Amino acid sequence: MDIQKIIADAVKLLTENEDMLKAFNENPAKTLEKMLGIDLPDDKVNAIVAGIKAKLGLDDVMDMAQKLAGLFGKK
Repeated sequence: MDIQKIIADAVKLLTENEDMLKAFNENPAKTLEKMLGIDLPDDKVNAIVAGIKAKLGLDDVMDMAQKLAGLFGKK
């Protein structure tokens, strides 16, 4: 299993499909397995999800969104 290829392919799919990206943000593991069409062990899924988030910069984006929401009194 080529994890880097899976990450690259997933990033491409997610950046081309806003609905899929939203689903990935809500439930990354489930969305990833659905995209791949296979059930992966948790340790593999978690590693791939982390790689995808790093490529997309989602961790930074989510942190920034939470900080901005805090500025406006929303949590």
